[in-house]
Amino acid sequence: MFRWAIIFAVIALFASLLGLSGVAGISKDLAIILFIVAVILAIVGFLTRK
Repeated sequence: MFRWAIIFAVIALFASLLGLSGVAGISKDLAIILFIVAVILAIVGFLTRK
């Protein structure tokens, strides 16, 4: 999931450089959501290890 978050962040960066604000906004939002979900899953996975 971290990889997808980084991919969407790069897409948002390039889209903003090209002036595509709609695509950049959506990509930024998806990157943030995926990053938060990945962090939560990593924490849960770490805490549930035996």
